[in-house]
Amino acid sequence: MRLFGFELKRAVPAPVDSRNGGWFPIIREPYAGAWQKNDEWKAETVLAYHAVYACITLIAADVGKLRPRLVELDGGGIWSEITSPAFSPVLKKPNRYQNHIQFKQWWVMSKLSTGNTYLLKERDNRGVVVRLYILDPCQVTVLVTPSGDIYYRLNADDLNGIGSEGLTVPASEIIHDRMNCLFHPLVGISPLYACGLAASQGLKIQNDSAQFFGNGAKPGGILTAPGAISEDTAQRLKAHWEVGYTGENSGKVAVVGDGLKFEAMRMTAVDSQMIEQLRMTAEVVCSTFHVPPFKVGMGAIPAGQKVSDLNQIYYDDCLQSMIEEMEACLDEGLALPANYGVELDLDGLLRMDMGSLVETLKAAVGGCLMAPNEARRRLNLKPVAGGDSVFSQQQNFSLEALMKRDQDDPFSKPATPSSATQAATAAPEPAEKDIEDQARMLALFIEKELTIEHSRA
Repeated sequence: MRLFGFELKRAVPAPVDSRNGGWFPIIREPYAGAWQKNDEWKAETVLAYHAVYACITLIAADVGKLRPRLVELDGGGIWSEITSPAFSPVLKKPNRYQNHIQFKQWWVMSKLSTGNTYLLKERDNRGVVVRLYILDPCQVTVLVTPSGDIYYRLNADDLNGIGSEGLTVPASEIIHDRMNCLFHPLVGISPLYACGLAASQGLKIQNDSAQFFGNGAKPGGILTAPGAISEDTAQRLKAHWEVGYTGENSGKVAVVGDGLKFEAMRMTAVDSQMIEQLRMTAEVVCSTFHVPPFKVGMGAIPAGQKVSDLNQIYYDDCLQSMIEEMEACLDEGLALPANYGVELDLDGLLRMDMGSLVETLKAAVGGCLMAPNEARRRLNLKPVAGGDSVFSQQQNFSLEALMKRDQDDPFSKPATPSSATQAATAAPEPAEKDIEDQARMLALFIEKELTIEHSRA
């Protein structure tokens, strides 16, 4: 059969299902013994926690806005952006329903929320990848044969062209980007595995607070009587109190008699340190995603640092690994030649303000690192005549020229000449040609004097 232009001829042997191969536990618990207590959490539940949602969407949005570039390595070891009819179209428009920004965002969200991103390739008649479809990770199973070959079982997915019967494809037709392979190199683990308990705790704090304020901020308590009362009377007073003075009736005036007294039994927010607990759970979530808390509104921006420095910290600790892994997966998945590569343009992430950018480019041009037209291109300005050369001032000398000068030790003191050397220098011996010239001039002078004397006689 053919799938997206790829001919599947090899029979798939009986595979080993990764879910039952002992690579990772089937039941994941937020803490030891939670399953026996029926205390469990699901990914779709903890995603509702504000810190988890903020971290995932922040990372996905920042990676998604980076423009993919096809680059080529030239003979001088420089990577230059190029276009190719075989590879450029799929980078610009990965599939029929996503642009390149939505595509990268969905890639990162799948990886962060489930630990795995699966991309199905579509090829043309040349065998070149022309479309990439990100699959639902819950509908993909990794299979390994006894001989070590890797396959992927794809369940029904109408959006991506997989029928109701599903499909099994070899690893060559799947790009598998995975993170935190704690149990097996083919099984990625999401950061939610580490922060699920903290996220669940935060949700419980918020739910409890919502119920408290839904009750008009009136805490629960007990009704006490000065004397003994029967069980029927206690139940009647309890039902009357719940119906008349809780929920929508909270805050109404209660009239009680016989010495009944209401005593609150709820711990106050100050005693429970609710704000501190909620902040702690959010900081734990941020630490598992390696996101600085101030990036998601948790805490103040560190003092004494520039915005560019803070963005650089965020890039180094959180984004760099994910970006480079995506680039490597695209290089291998698209089967690019050895001198080709895919790079995400970091200018979209570490973009400086106009003043800092102009000063940086000015220093680069003045420091002989860039040509004026290269700097103008960074500012989206047209090139000017004569701006393609790197300029330098005339009085600057190369290091090689200075080295030749220093070989003669120009800073040493000159040696004191001897008396004989001074005499020779002061009165150098005349050269042979100089002697002949002097003799000729003397003869002309004598001849002239004799002529004058003869004329007088």
